[in-house]
Amino acid sequence: MDKFYFLHLVSAIGIFLVFLFALFLITVKTKYRLSNWLLAFFLFTNAVDAIKFLTRDFPVNHINLEAFRWSIVYLVPASFYLYVLSVCYANFRLKPKHLLHVIPFVAYNLYLMGGIYFVDTASKIHFIKGIYKMPVTQFFYFLFEFLFQVYFIASFLVIRKSKTVYLENYTNPNVSVLNALYKITLLYYVIHFIVLIRWLVTFIYGPGELRAWIVTLDGFAFLFCTCWYLFVALNNPEFFRGVNSGLKPITEVVPKQKTSPLIIDEKNAQIELLKDFMAEKEPFLDSSLTIQDLSEQVKMPVKDLSTLINLYMDKHFFDFVNEYRIEKAMQILKDPSQKELTVLEILYQVGFNSKSSFNTSFKKYTGKTPTDFRKQAL
Repeated sequence: MDKFYFLHLVSAIGIFLVFLFALFLITVKTKYRLSNWLLAFFLFTNAVDAIKFLTRDFPVNHINLEAFRWSIVYLVPASFYLYVLSVCYANFRLKPKHLLHVIPFVAYNLYLMGGIYFVDTASKIHFIKGIYKMPVTQFFYFLFEFLFQVYFIASFLVIRKSKTVYLENYTNPNVSVLNALYKITLLYYVIHFIVLIRWLVTFIYGPGELRAWIVTLDGFAFLFCTCWYLFVALNNPEFFRGVNSGLKPITEVVPKQKTSPLIIDEKNAQIELLKDFMAEKEPFLDSSLTIQDLSEQVKMPVKDLSTLINLYMDKHFFDFVNEYRIEKAMQILKDPSQKELTVLEILYQVGFNSKSSFNTSFKKYTGKTPTDFRKQAL
């Protein structure tokens, strides 16, 4: 088999699978439809851009269509950033202001109008032959790279902020899935450097076998990462339910306060009252408990309660609540009369709704798995 034929075959299979994934995300029934559509659009734009690897010769009979395909790449980083926002924030909705993200795409098409879209074939070909030497084209290349860096760095910051907010305000967040979102963002960011290597090789050596193999590596890496990410998503139907975008990390909301003996005594008293309430009323048994719910029960403003837990107790709300859940689970696991209960039944009974988060929290708190703890206790 001709090696170039093999590379084209592999590229074709990869592009087909990415299109198939995009179609699946659009048609699958889920309440997180916007997130799926944005991810599908991101995959679709990447697949359209990758079609160039299937053609050896320039499509002279479809120059306008090929030129338009060039412009699709300016939608790639923005679509991924919007996808990250839709996953991290439960109340995220597309608004007219988000149309600002298509300005580079529109600008590039306006640039192509005078040189390709509305001229005769001979003028099109003449324009294309010198397009890579034109300052405007080089500007758009730098613009794409700049946009890619900005959007992906912004994605990292959004994920980090939303994770902090989630830990400070919610219990039982599926942090492992949020970590998967962080990893796929990092992987796509790293894969982009393969693209930069491809550009460098093309600039130095021109199109050839080395570039073709780099293209194949790029395609394999993108396809592998996408398959892994979708696998994680399919195994987590509640794919990171997101936080309210109005919430902010406590360090941004509460100014630094000067400590004094009076303030310390006041906060220590509030902490003791909170601990007594947690032990007596056991609100942590509610798997959907949020800091807003707890603030209503203890009759303390959300801001004050969040400050008390996150700053003065130096704990995330997530860890604060789960410590009580683990203590309750330990009592049940040590109780001989409760030995018929399975670990799964116990975790639901104490307020967890995920076996993985229960095992992680239990081992973090006790240094043992629930099963090992029970064996040693009974």
